[in-house]
Amino acid sequence: MKLLKKLIDYLKNIPGISYIFIIIVFIIWMMFLDTHSLIIHNELSNEINQLKAQKKELEKNIKGDKKILESLKNPDSLEVFGRTNYNLKKENETIYLIEYKDSLD
Repeated sequence: MKLLKKLIDYLKNIPGISYIFIIIVFIIWMMFLDTHSLIIHNELSNEINQLKAQKKELEKNIKGDKKILESLKNPDSLEVFGRTNYNLKKENETIYLIEYKDSLD
């Protein structure tokens, strides 16, 4: 206990120690405790990067969907699309689905 008291008295006699202490407390506060801390800033940056990647993927999907919509303006391609994706058929028509076994089985 006496040693701690001597250390505190010694630190009080060093000029500018209060400024150094305040700067250290400020740095710790800004890095960990503040609402704009480095930890939160890092988390938000990661989230932004994930959202940018998701945006690129969605834009790629939109381009593909636009190509499909352009091709569906033709009635013949509309019929092909309906037959392949939704198994649509004409009247008095029988459709046989042929499924191939996977080569790994």
